[in-house]
Formats: sequence, structure tokens, C-alpha cells
Amino acid sequence: MKKALALALCGLTFAGMLTGCATDADVARLEKKVEKLEADIEELEAENEELMQENSDLRSQISYSNAGSGAGNAAATDTSTEPAEDTTADAGTTDQGTPVEVPADPYFESPYQIYTDEYGNVIDLGGMEIIIRDWWSTGEIPEPTNEYEEARLEYREWIQETYNFTIKELAISDWGSTPYDFVDYVTGGGDYNNYVFVIRDDPSIADALHDGLMYDLSTLDCLDFSKAQYARNLTHEQYTYKGGIYGMYSGFSEARTGVYFNKDVLRAAGVDPDDIYDMQADGTWTWEAFDDIMATVQGGNIYGLCTNESVMTSAAIYSNGGSYVGINRDGYTYNLENSNTVEALEWVVELYNRYDNHDPDGANWDYYQGEFLSGNVAFFVDDSYVGQSYSFLMDASFDIGFVTFPKGPQVDCYKGCWSNNVAVIPGIYDADRAWKIAFAYDLYNREPAGYEDFFDTSSFRSGIFDSRAIDETIPLMVSPGFGTVSYAAMVPGISLGSDFLWNINAGCDLYSCIDWVSYSWQEAIDEANR
Repeated sequence: MKKALALALCGLTFAGMLTGCATDADVARLEKKVEKLEADIEELEAENEELMQENSDLRSQISYSNAGSGAGNAAATDTSTEPAEDTTADAGTTDQGTPVEVPADPYFESPYQIYTDEYGNVIDLGGMEIIIRDWWSTGEIPEPTNEYEEARLEYREWIQETYNFTIKELAISDWGSTPYDFVDYVTGGGDYNNYVFVIRDDPSIADALHDGLMYDLSTLDCLDFSKAQYARNLTHEQYTYKGGIYGMYSGFSEARTGVYFNKDVLRAAGVDPDDIYDMQADGTWTWEAFDDIMATVQGGNIYGLCTNESVMTSAAIYSNGGSYVGINRDGYTYNLENSNTVEALEWVVELYNRYDNHDPDGANWDYYQGEFLSGNVAFFVDDSYVGQSYSFLMDASFDIGFVTFPKGPQVDCYKGCWSNNVAVIPGIYDADRAWKIAFAYDLYNREPAGYEDFFDTSSFRSGIFDSRAIDETIPLMVSPGFGTVSYAAMVPGISLGSDFLWNINAGCDLYSCIDWVSYSWQEAIDEANR
């Protein structure tokens, strides 16, 4: 650096000579300046060497004690630190894996701190490859399309280089087989691959949880379920059983069930579609308001409602503070005959009888999709992914709005049930292997610096959603306080669809449906609590 600066100054002087602009006095003055700068640089270099030595000393003092021990593996020495959003913690180690503050490397400017082992060395995962095994990913890294995706890609490349591992998302199972593929993998003894399985709710998964086929994530100190990364979506609570945590999801929950509406049908009946958004905003979007509008528009060949009844029935129950199965400190509870639940069931069956009783005999289960596209129905209830770019709704010839499911009389705010694709680690992995996989998964799914509270709406912008749905409805549906989770899927012996939901429709005998499952569900819950 010293030589380069001196040469640069000399170069300027030489250039002045060539142009005839420099005198002997000028050259002498510049030479003195160079000598002074050289002395200043030598002093700065000496100070920098002292700082580097102090930095090295501090690094050797800071560590996690036995951070990679997982469930008691004393040989593991992996540790960790937090990204920039958590830098308010005091230096030093604390309980439950709180990161230490490591002094920044002056030769590598990064917004992230470094995780170190008990000897002060950066965690090294030994080049291990980790596969997040799902049913939709290609294994390829797509080109970023916006600043957020660019920052995320840069961050993910950095963590893999820093901690010496690779990670990729790859579809190995399909949607139908994934629960059984997980069970087969674990019961078959596994293989050399390091998997994080992405699963979905299924009776076989409930059995797997209770049979100990999933790793207890609460024993891995590199995972902190009190952090917003996990706590904001409640998935770990759904997958908590007898003090252990067996499943997780990172980030904001998926937005789930809402109400689509045909703006053209509403306008023809004298209803301003924006009024529904306004009611959602001011808290007056209620069961009663929903019913009133359907009554207004229905007539002739126009119907108030078509829907996937199973999805709408559950949405009605959760919107009134009800549930199928609850939970308390003693375990699961039978909630199907809870007053909030029964009130919602009575209301929703009445709606089916009045507004949704027009499917032809023998119609397929998905008849409602084509019926809504026909343009003769005002409202359609289903999950938000139905409105994204790959969905049948892209073929609609009319403008569509989307709001959350209206709130029932027993709640003060909008409520919905969150359901996410759950990440689990096979229970047959040893503690050191599970810790390393979880450590990598946790880092990989954090948001890059500056985007800690960023919610990506790009998938909604490429679908059928209008600006008010994107700016108002979707953020509401992923906001704190909105969501709950279903424990019915966690109880072996309860198959919500075939046991109950598929029988709830127009003309059904509601109380016979309840009586049909009451004894078997209570028995299954009692068994799960033993």
C-alpha cells in the first residue's frame, strides 16, 4: 500500500513534468509530502497489526461450549452466531444457543456474524451435502428476478462457503407419496443422504410422530423456536408432543383459505366489490354480511356460492374460534361438540342448503371450479394458492377479488387455520448428524440482512389477485394473531376428511355426522394422550 501510494504521487509529478507544469520547487514539495505519507502509513500499519492481534485474542476466548452436542453428544464441537438482526445480544455465551458476538474480520466485510466452535474456529460442516426433499423443486437455482432474491442468493452462497456445506431443494417424492416415503426411509434404516423431509399432514405422519420416527428438534441448540423465524407460523406448536418438537416451518405462514368473488356478478346486482374490501378493513366483514350479499345476488341463473365444501367447513369453524381437536397441558382434547364448533357447523350447512345446492347429480368433486369459471356464481371459497399463476382461475374471463373468510360471532378478529409444508429430520440420525443438518437448514432459511420482516408477494402478483387483495388481504392472513393450527392431523386414528368433512354438504344430517365419529375420535384422543 505504501509503495503504491508513493508511486502514484510520483506518477502525478512525472505527468506534470511532461506537460511543463511542474517546477523544481514543485517536485521538492511533492517529495516531502511523499516522505510524510510514507511515515504515516508505517504508523497505521503498526496500529493495524496490534488490532489484528487483539482481534485474534478475542476470537480465541469466544465460543459455544459443546454447541454441537444435540442430545448429549459430547464429541461434537459445532457452535453458532446470529445474523445482523440479533446483534443486540451481549457478548459471551448464554443458554439455549443464544449467539456470541464475534469481532468483525477487517478483511471481510459482511452483515453477518460468524458461528464458531468452542475453540474459536469457524464451524466446518466438512463439505456435507444436505437435501431438502420435497415434491416440487427441481434442484436448480433460479435466476433472481428482484433485489430480494438477489440478496437471498448472495446470502445463501455466503453461508455455504463460510461453513463448508452444500444444500439444495429437490423433488424426490410426489404429493401423494411423500408421507409414506418418509416412513419407509426411516423404518428401512435410511442411507448416506442427509435429508430434511418436507411432509404434509396425513394419518401416517401422525403415526410416525407418535412412533418416534422424527427427530426431537427441541434437543438441538442451534434451533431457537422462540425466534420469529419459527414462532410466527406456529408449526412447531402443531408438531409438539409430550414436550418434544418434531416439525418446523421457517418464515411467514402460507396464506390459506379465503373468499374469491366475481366482481361482474356483484356489480350486476348493485354491489360495489370495493365495499367487501372496505368491510374487511373496518372489521364488519362478518358471517351476516356474507350471507346478506349472497341473498342479494342470487336469482335466476345466478347463484350465491360454489365451493369445496370441505375447505369451507373448516374455514367456518376456525373463523368462529372452534376446532375439531384442541390441546391443553394434559394433551389433546375432543372439540367437535364445542359450542363454537357446532354453531359454525350449523351456519355453514344452512349456507350450503340455501346457496350451494345446485350441483348436478353425479358431478365430480371439482365441479365447482368450472361452475365458477362459467361466470354465474358470486362467491367461491378455497385456498389462496388457487389464485396463483398455475391455477384454473387464470382462465377466468371476469375480474376477481379475494378477501379473508368472514369472522363469526364468537371472535373479535378474523381467524384462520394455518397449514404449512412441515420440515422434519429422520429420527434415525445420530445427534451430531442431526445437529449439523438443522444448523444448515436454519441458516439457509433465514432472510438476508435488511429483509428480516419481508413477506414475498411475487407469487400472488403473477396470479389473478388485484392490488387490494395483495396489499390488504394476503398480509392480513399471515399476520400475528390471525392464525391457529389444527391438531386433528396429529392424532392417530382421526382421518378428518373421510371420517367427517366429506359428509358435510347441502342436505346432510349434521348431528348424525357428529354422532358417527364422536366415540371413535374420543377414543383416539385418549390413546394419543397415554
